[in-house]
Formats: sequence, C-alpha cells, structure tokens
Amino acid sequence: CWEVRKQNSSEWCHFIRSNPDCQMDGGFLDYLNGVFCVFPPQLLPLAVTLYALWLLYLFIILGVTAEKFFCPNLSAISTNLKLSHNVAAFSLTCPLHGVTFLAFGNGAPDVFSAVVAFSDPRTAGLAIGAIFGAGVFVTTVVAGGIALVKPFTAASRPFLRDVIFYMLAVFLTFMVLYSGRIRLGEALGYLGLYVFYVVTVVLCTWIHRRQRGDGMAPPGPWEPEMPTDSEEPEPSGTSSSDYGEEYRPLLPSQETSLRILTTALSPLDYRKWRRKPWYWRLFKAFRVPVELVLLLTVPVVDPDKDDQNWKRPLNCLHILTSPLLCILTLKSGAYGLYQIQGIFPVWGLVTLVGSVLAIIIFTTTSNEEPPKYHCVFAFLGFLASAMWINAAATELVNILRTLGIIFQLSNTVLGLTLLAWGNSIGDTFSDLTMARQGYPRMAFSACFGGIIFNILVGVGLGCLLQMSSSQLLVKLEPDSLLVWVLAGALGLSLVFSFVSVPAQCFQLGKAYGICLIAYYLVFLCVALLTEFRVIHLSSS
Repeated sequence: CWEVRKQNSSEWCHFIRSNPDCQMDGGFLDYLNGVFCVFPPQLLPLAVTLYALWLLYLFIILGVTAEKFFCPNLSAISTNLKLSHNVAAFSLTCPLHGVTFLAFGNGAPDVFSAVVAFSDPRTAGLAIGAIFGAGVFVTTVVAGGIALVKPFTAASRPFLRDVIFYMLAVFLTFMVLYSGRIRLGEALGYLGLYVFYVVTVVLCTWIHRRQRGDGMAPPGPWEPEMPTDSEEPEPSGTSSSDYGEEYRPLLPSQETSLRILTTALSPLDYRKWRRKPWYWRLFKAFRVPVELVLLLTVPVVDPDKDDQNWKRPLNCLHILTSPLLCILTLKSGAYGLYQIQGIFPVWGLVTLVGSVLAIIIFTTTSNEEPPKYHCVFAFLGFLASAMWINAAATELVNILRTLGIIFQLSNTVLGLTLLAWGNSIGDTFSDLTMARQGYPRMAFSACFGGIIFNILVGVGLGCLLQMSSSQLLVKLEPDSLLVWVLAGALGLSLVFSFVSVPAQCFQLGKAYGICLIAYYLVFLCVALLTEFRVIHLSSS
C-alpha cells in the first residue's frame, strides 16, 4: 500500500480501493479511503491536520477511560475479591493487587494497543515499536526526570528484581524477533514469566514482612517509602469536596430520581471550574464530551463511599447502555448488527432484555441504599470500559498506519514515537508529580515494575489471541534495521541502570538523570537516522 504516493494523484483513490493491502480489517472509519478518496489531493495537508487532531483526541479518550472508569472498577473488583489494600506490605497496595490489578489498570492502553496491532501482520511493527519505545522512554526520560526533580536513594531489592525480570523479557523478545516467529509455547512463556514475576514479588514481600515482624518499620534502602493514612501527599489542586460542609443542607432531604440522574451525568464541578486556570478549563472542555458519553455507558463502583457510588436511575440506564456498547464495539459492530434468523437484530434483543432488567431493578431498589448485588456493576463497568479502550486503540492503530503510508514511515518508528509517547504521557506526569510530592522512590519503582506487565502480557497475550488450532505461530519478522536498534537500545539502557545504580550505592542524583535523558536523545537521533536510511547496513 506504500506505493500509493508514487502513483499519479488522480489514481490514488482507485489504487486504494483496488489494492487488498490497503483494506482496513477493523475499526469504524476507513482512514485511507478518507484521505485519498474523500479529500482532493490539494487538501491533503488539511486531511493530515484533522487526522493529527483526531489522534490526539483518541489519546485523551484512552487516558480518561483508563483513569476515571477502568482503574476504579478494577479497584472495586479487587476489594470484592478480598484483595484488601495493605500499605505496610508493599508499594501502593498489597503485592498481589499491585502487580496484577494495578498493573493491568495502568497498562491497559499499552496492552490493548499491542493486542490490536498484533491482530494484523501489517501493523505488528507498531506493537513492537510501541512496547520497546515506551520501555526506552520510561526507563530513561521518566526515570531520569525523577532523579532530576528530587535526588533520592533507590529501593535496592525491588529495583534489582524488576530490572533482571525486564532484561529477561527483552532477551526473550530479542530471540523471538531473531527467529522471526513466535510459537504457542513461547507466547505461553511470556505469560508464565509474568506469573513467575508475580509469585516472586509476593514471596519476597512475605519474607520481608516476616523478617521485620509484620510491624510498621521505617523504610530502608530496600523498600519504597509509602505515605500512611495520616501523611497522604497533598493533592496538586483543591478537591471538589473541600467546601462540602459549607454546601451541605441543614436538613436531610431526599433527592428525586431525575435530580440524581442529572447530577450524576454532569462531568463538571462548577466550584472547581471557577478556581482552575484557563489552560485547565480548556483541556477540561475537550474532555467533557468524552466523560459525558462514558458516564452514560460505564458504571463505576466506589467502595470508599458510603453509597458505593450507587445512582439508581443512572445505574438502571447502564443495564441498557453498557451491553449495547459491548456488542456494538465488538468487531466494529459486526455482532451487534447480525440478524437472528435473518429477522431480528442482536442489538434489538439486547435492548429488549436490558430494558426489562432495568425496569425490574428500578422498581425493586431505592435511591438511598445500594442493592446487595451492586458489586456486579463493577464487573459490568470493567467490561464496558475495556471495550471503550479496545475501540479507541483500534482507531489509534488504524490512523497511525494511515499516517505511516502518507509520510512513507515504517510502523516501527511510528510505534516508538507517537504511540509510545501517547501511551506513556500519563505515567510520566503521575510519576513526576509523585516525585515532587516527596515520594521519588515509589515513582522510580513504578518506572521499572509497571512496564514489565506491558511487554510480557502485551506480546504474550497479543500473539496468543492471534493463534488458531490450524496456525499455532505468529510471524514477527523485523521489517528493518530499526527494530534491532530499538531492541539494542532498550537492552543497553537496562544494563546501564543495572550497573550504574548499584555503583552509586543506589544514591541517584542529577548526574544520573542527565545521563539517562541524554541517552534517550542520542537513541532518538540514531533511530530517526536509521529510519531515513542515513544509517544502514552495507549489504542493503
């Protein structure tokens, strides 16, 4: 499909529609057809600009869905499964919660993007580029930024453990790329290595707790510091509940269902809006349409609230909208539009059943108290938000492939730049904010611990889902020298940290941060020079 730009501009549309390699297998919009058939050649810059803006908005959709809906429902599920939070035990929560549910929540955009990219051999390079590119970015720019913001003493044992496991994952991926294919056993090996990592984390934490007598000992150089309930980090902005006492009515009153519905569907807190600067308001204005649609289709259960975020009219509406969302986004709506016996559509059946269930729940519950089965809404919200992330990731991969064809760029360079930066921007801000608030050790641990989930589950699950009973392997042939540059750069950055951090007695300062950021800039220059064939093998 890359040959389209070499054709005469008058033949672009015919080439796109007649070439099977230019067909989009998934997604709701045909971006190639849009840019080469809908827009005339003279307006190609306008089409590219609109696609770039839509790409940025897709990253916003991914971030909002993961932060506001996917992660809270995962937290609620973990609470219902009795995976209680334990601050004294490990990092953010109890070890099993931290390395499974928390990792899944934080890495959801990366993993879904990888799964979608691996589903098509033409976009597999996007997945490799994004996973390796995000790994290099997080372990150099983010980790270096933390050291620049606040010099600290790294947690030695968790750091060494995570770097060793990450180097094993990179080496396994290097071998798979060298062989040019991944078999069933190797895909299961990725997932098995992550399970082994989880077991190692839990076992090491249990041993450490036994050694210190299960008490709240002050954190040593081997353990990330964690704020207790009495010393939570100060939020960067004032929360909407700061004036709760002032606005609370003197006499209790029962709100009507209509009032509850309109309040629950409002994505804006007007008191907060008035206090925020103009750039926050501008960004919030872009997020409001996304948040409104998500509020309509994704329930959120919050175990920390007295009512667990039970909104009877809205939750009853979710009984209808969430299943509809799932079937209309699965396989780009192919299942939802399927006609049963050629007569009745599946979406009609789901609407009918959902309406009946919604009426039953509305008539058998009250506005004040959540029902005993309210935890089921957490699983429904998890599924609905996962479908949203999957749909956004599909559009993201398709539009990146289109931009690659327009600008004659490989999928690998798009993955290691745009896709990796977009998926990592949230982690970057959260980790740097955590460091500024006085918890650099925790932020540094997250840099190396979180991306292990992305590479092992992203590659393992992404390839496993593409295998069938007749085809128990997936081809992963590197499309250029850039793949090897990327793999080598990630491995070299891990070796550098593995050697230099212990050599500094785990005392990380500005010099370490400057070295990491300089390393990433050099890597980026080499990667771009390789992409544009300034650096190339003599045989090619």
